[in-house]
Amino acid sequence: MMGFLLWCVLLVLCWPLALLALVLWPVVWLVSLPFRLVGITFGALFALLKALLYLPARVLGWRPAAHAT
Repeated sequence: MMGFLLWCVLLVLCWPLALLALVLWPVVWLVSLPFRLVGITFGALFALLKALLYLPARVLGWRPAAHAT
């Protein structure tokens, strides 16, 4: 919603730039899509590594201590 409101303000202040942003937004989204997929892949890889590293401790019944507040 905030992005739409900012675009409306841009439309009022500088309509050619707002229309250019409206036309180029799908192109920017398509270009950034592979980077987001790589980010998701690395996040899953690190989660898998963390699970593998903590597996022996979980099998032995280790529980993390509660944070003291």
